[in-house]
Amino acid sequence: MDMNFTADSSLAPSRWKKVAYGGMQPGYDDNHTDETFLEDMVMNANVVKRNMLKVMQDSVSISQYLCIVFLVVLVWIYTLRSTLNENSLLLLDISLLGSGFIILVLTEEMLSLKRLWNYVLNVSFFTTGLFVLAPIYQTLTRSISSDSIWAVTISLLLLHLFLHDYSGSTIRPSGALKNPNLTSCISLNASIVASVFIASRLPSRVHVFATMLFSLQIFLFAPLVTYCIKKYSFRLHLLFSLGLMAVTLTFVYSLHCLLFVLLVGILIFVNVVCPYWLIRIQEYKFEINGPWDEAKLCFDITD
Repeated sequence: MDMNFTADSSLAPSRWKKVAYGGMQPGYDDNHTDETFLEDMVMNANVVKRNMLKVMQDSVSISQYLCIVFLVVLVWIYTLRSTLNENSLLLLDISLLGSGFIILVLTEEMLSLKRLWNYVLNVSFFTTGLFVLAPIYQTLTRSISSDSIWAVTISLLLLHLFLHDYSGSTIRPSGALKNPNLTSCISLNASIVASVFIASRLPSRVHVFATMLFSLQIFLFAPLVTYCIKKYSFRLHLLFSLGLMAVTLTFVYSLHCLLFVLLVGILIFVNVVCPYWLIRIQEYKFEINGPWDEAKLCFDITD
C-alpha cells in the first residue's frame, strides 16, 4: 500500500511555478500559463486622450514653417526675375538679422553677454566665409540646365520639409535638453544645397552673396527664433504664426492664383484635416500591458 502511494505521488505533476529562468517544469508545456495569467492585464493604460483644439494649436508650428519656406521660394523667384535687386536683398538680410537678434535678446532667459558675443562672432565668420565663396557658388552649376536645377531644388525642399524637426531647432538654444537628431541635420543640408543651386543662377557675385545669406538666415536661424518665441509665450507664437500665414498668402496670391489655392489647401489640410484624423484614429487604438512586458529602467542609465 505504501509502495503504491509512493509511486502515485512520484508520477503526479508538481505545482506549476511562475519563474522567468527555470527551464521546463515536469508535466507542463513550455508555454503553459495558469488561470492567474490575465489577472494583471491592463488595457489602454498609456493611451493619451487628445483634444481637437490642442492638436490644432500644435499643428500651427508646421504651418508656420511651411509659410517660411514659401516666402523663401518667393524671394528666389523675385530675385531671378530681377524684381529684387542686390541692394534690396542686402537691406532685407540686415533687417532680418537685426530683428532676429532683438527677438533672441528679449525672449531667451539664459542669454548672457558672453553667449550673445559668441552669436555675433559666429555670424561674422559665417558672413565673411559666405562672401569669399560667392564667386564659386556663382559658377557651380553653369553647365546644368535651369529645368534640372529647379527639379532638384524642389525635390530637396520637399526632403527638407519632410525631415525637418518642427518641435525644436537645429541650432541648439540655451536650455535645450537634447541635441539635434540625424534627420534634422539631413533636412538642413538639403535646404543649403537647394539654396546653392538657386544662387548659382544669379548674374553677379553680390546677388549670390545676398541670396545665400538670406536663405541660410532663414533655414539656420528662423527655427531658433520661432522656438524662442514659442518657449517665451505660446499666445505670442500663435499671433506670430497667424500673421506670417496672412503675409505669405498675400504674396502668393499676387504671384499666382493657383499657388494661392494650393497653399490654402495645404494649410487647411495640416491644421484641420490631420488633427481630425488623429483624433478619430485614437478611438481604434488598443494597447495591452501586463507582466509579460519587458522590464523598464526606473533610472537614467547615464547617471
